[in-house]
Amino acid sequence: MAKKKKKNRALPQSVGINIPGVETHAHLDQDDYREDLPEVMARAKESGVGKIGNVFLGPQAYHDNKGLFADYPEVFFLLGVHPNDSGKFVEEDIDAMREAFKADPRLKAVGEIGLDFYWDRVPYDVQEDVFRKQLQLAEELDFPVVIHSRDAHERTLEVLEDFGWSGKPLLWHCFGGEAETAKRIIDHGWYISIPGPVTYKKNEIAQEAVRSIPVERMVLETDCPYLTPEPWRGKRNEPAFVVFTAAKVAELKGMEVNELWKICSDNAHEFFGLEE
Repeated sequence: MAKKKKKNRALPQSVGINIPGVETHAHLDQDDYREDLPEVMARAKESGVGKIGNVFLGPQAYHDNKGLFADYPEVFFLLGVHPNDSGKFVEEDIDAMREAFKADPRLKAVGEIGLDFYWDRVPYDVQEDVFRKQLQLAEELDFPVVIHSRDAHERTLEVLEDFGWSGKPLLWHCFGGEAETAKRIIDHGWYISIPGPVTYKKNEIAQEAVRSIPVERMVLETDCPYLTPEPWRGKRNEPAFVVFTAAKVAELKGMEVNELWKICSDNAHEFFGLEE
């Protein structure tokens, strides 16, 4: 039987990014990167990624793993209890998060927080209660929030509107919804983050939404190790691959990729309060 021909995949450097930009959402503290984190970080830098937002899924993950990034000042932190983990939430988690945000200048946002009706792992009322408590914490500390919403866009918007978050700093992580939903998010003055699946040929709904989103309200992410963009779909995702998403978004917007990359990165700097 003939061997399956090895697929030649483009390297991130082939995109031609020539200015350092921001990859806003990664999970580099997960076990997927324990064997080669230095190489992953080096590839990110080589591809044009100057800053990376690492998302810790709860205060214990933050406490246990923040030391992984002691030698990587280009990494800033996000911290929140994910909706799929909200069944394990205890009130002490809010106290631990409050202390962390007050003590660590690398922490830039409360997130990812929100609602996940896709997996149905935690009762919806429990998810919503934990979501609201973290919104209260963000409001108390005057931090932006990063939203996780899967198969729950309508209810997530209702909670945010009821809470009075319109006009306050918010980033809708990993958006893959319709243009109509994107417009509602934008109308509140919030940002939208575009992940790798927009590069998939048949993902016409997300591509149409991206065409409708003002680039001034947009940032880019990988959500690695998940949601790997083409041409590396099926492989472990990593921050360097965000440039493939940038290239696709630039194509959809009719822009040069470095122009798009700079605007999205400037948006991330403003939202997270990052230094140049």
